[in-house]
Amino acid sequence: MKKAAAHSPEAINEVLKLLSNKWKVFVIRDLLEGKKRFGELKKMTGASQKSLTSALKELEEDEIVIRKAFAEIPPRVEYSLTDVGYSLAPVLEAMMQWGTDYKEYCRLKQKLQNK
Repeated sequence: MKKAAAHSPEAINEVLKLLSNKWKVFVIRDLLEGKKRFGELKKMTGASQKSLTSALKELEEDEIVIRKAFAEIPPRVEYSLTDVGYSLAPVLEAMMQWGTDYKEYCRLKQKLQNK
C-alpha cells in the first residue's frame, strides 16, 4: 500500500468540512452530470426538503454550487457546479473506487471466514 504524502491537517479539515454530510456529497455527485432543478435533486438524492435546502445553501456559500433563479411563472431555479465544484470530481471518484474496493475486501474476507 502506498504511504500517504505528508500534508497539512488543515487541508484535510477543509475537505471534510465541505463534504461534511452525505447530502452534500450526493448533490455534488448528481450535479457532476449537469444542471438540475431542486425536485430532480430531491428525487435523486433521497434527501428531505429541509436537508437538501440546507446542503444546497451551504454549498452555494462555499462557492461549490451556483443557484440560478429564472424570472418566470411558475418560478424556476436550477443548480449547477462551479469550476471549484467540478474540481471535486476526482475526490468523489476516488471515494467511489475506495468504497468499491472495500466492499470487495469485506466480501472476500467473509467468504474466507465461512470456509
